Amino acid sequence: MFDQEFWELVAFILFLGLLGYLKVHKKVTSALDMRAERISKELSEAAILRTEAAELLASFEKKKAEAEAEAQAIIKQAETEAEIIAREARERVADFVRRRTKQAEEKIASAEAAAASQVRTAAADAATRAAEIVLKAQAKGKYGEDLIDKGIADLKHLLH
Repeated sequence: MFDQEFWELVAFILFLGLLGYLKVHKKVTSALDMRAERISKELSEAAILRTEAAELLASFEKKKAEAEAEAQAIIKQAETEAEIIAREARERVADFVRRRTKQAEEKIASAEAAAASQVRTAAADAATRAAEIVLKAQAKGKYGEDLIDKGIADLKHLLH
């Protein structure tokens, strides 16, 4: 008379009744509510953490921009200093070349003066030898004695 499905239905109803009597539905609801609350808290904490992370990211991006600007300023300053150093180096090299050129010109002028002096000395020596030869040949006899007397007289005037 009562088949197996009937007894399954009765067992199921009794099971539901037992669950109702033990107030399992309230415990399940309470557990679900606690879990929902915990998830809600975790979501709010995640939102706070996300906000903090966004602020931190913005802060780092601002610092990055500032560091890049500072790096550009340092590079620009270094380029300016390099240009100044290069200009000063060119000026020093130009000054060094001018001094060396002036020294070389002075050495050339000194060498020219020494050469001219040596040429004059050589010319004077040659003229003196030539005059000596001419005078030896022509200064014999009375003419030679007159020249000697005249030279001695000129020396007396120069010494007094």
